[in-house]
Amino acid sequence: MLQSATLKFLKDLKQHNNRPWFEEHRKQYETAKADFITLVEALIPAIAAFDEPIGSLTVKECIFRINRDVRFSKDKSPYKHNMACYFNRAGKKGTGAGYYLHIEPGKSMAAGGIWMPEAAVLAGIRQEIDYNFADWKKITDNKLFRKTFTEGVKSNETLVRPPKGYDDSNPAIEFLKMKSYIVNQAFSDTAVQNKTFVQDVARTFQTMKPLIDFLNTALH
Repeated sequence: MLQSATLKFLKDLKQHNNRPWFEEHRKQYETAKADFITLVEALIPAIAAFDEPIGSLTVKECIFRINRDVRFSKDKSPYKHNMACYFNRAGKKGTGAGYYLHIEPGKSMAAGGIWMPEAAVLAGIRQEIDYNFADWKKITDNKLFRKTFTEGVKSNETLVRPPKGYDDSNPAIEFLKMKSYIVNQAFSDTAVQNKTFVQDVARTFQTMKPLIDFLNTALH
């Protein structure tokens, strides 16, 4: 669970996203950061219970910095108004599919999959889906999977036309046009502060594990 003060800090930061305010409230940030670290420390072994390699990760390998990279952005706000972490066998810098936790007032979620992979990796995933579409459907049509991830597998970008080597008659074309493969479940601010939050997130990640495994098989 997270403390209400952590959510309050993130909400206030969104309204006062500047360095002077942040430095003035650094103590509150450090408290919120420590709260999030405690959450991640509890999540690592909870995930490792069904995905053993995750257990070797350290918190530092999973947590993203709160500072934004503004070099190529029109938005020069120096800080993110969320806290996030990514569990991948190679840590947050790993290129494979993994589990993602996003904490933001009103927008918290547990998500997973692979986001905008490079062309060669994407081609491999598409080929795996095409060759093993029956296995893919077993995952995405699973009753618990559909109940947990009501929007199904999503993509931030989708091709208008079929990718090279495929055509519209392919039964998997809906997925072959995708550029990312993501699922997510939202958590309310109340749920984030619930004593069962770690178990709830771990259960969500465990439900998406067959998808993670399928995507990583395509990568390797």
